[in-house]
Amino acid sequence: MRPVIIIFAKAPIPGRVKTRLQPPLTPETAAGLYDCLVRDTLELMLRFAGRADVELHTDAETDAWGEYGLARRRQGEGALGAKMLGALARALLEEDRPQAIIVGSDSPALRAEDIEWLLEAQEDVALGPTEDGGYYAIACRALKKDMFAGVSWSTAKTMRETVAAVRACGLSVAIGAPSFDVDTPADLERIMAMGDALPAHTRRFCADLVWPDA
Repeated sequence: MRPVIIIFAKAPIPGRVKTRLQPPLTPETAAGLYDCLVRDTLELMLRFAGRADVELHTDAETDAWGEYGLARRRQGEGALGAKMLGALARALLEEDRPQAIIVGSDSPALRAEDIEWLLEAQEDVALGPTEDGGYYAIACRALKKDMFAGVSWSTAKTMRETVAAVRACGLSVAIGAPSFDVDTPADLERIMAMGDALPAHTRRFCADLVWPDA
């Protein structure tokens, strides 16, 4: 079996995605931005299809992104840690893959070399950190049922607590280069200023965005 790269994404439903960007964005525009972020993530991951299988795991049933032809699954129930542990266990234990990587879907500055590093990491667990204290990806060659125990999700402590929990289970950890997620109006302003440095779909979205009147 080959490694697998699993993209975790939400169904792009207005009012349910990127809610911290509303305002300045409307629910519909925020969903449009999220759709672009996911598309850019999918296209980046598909660049590694020669080395790893690529799957899309969504939080709800959706026809979005069907044109990419990826294997699709529903995420499990519970908090993010339970969902990730379930996906990792299926890949590593049930399918006997040598490595499983879960990647988030809203990091537009993510680079091919960041994914390359994750694929090459030989530690039990490798993490791609985000500037807000979380992480954009986790790559596992081994796992334990308590590797996410006590982790506070979506906080400035998320990665630090994950590292502590993983090490408490006796697993080795490596930490890669940082990136950032698009969650807040400040993040939106940041990507609006990135211009041609953005991947294609998000770049076009930002170029066409009309800011609401103050």
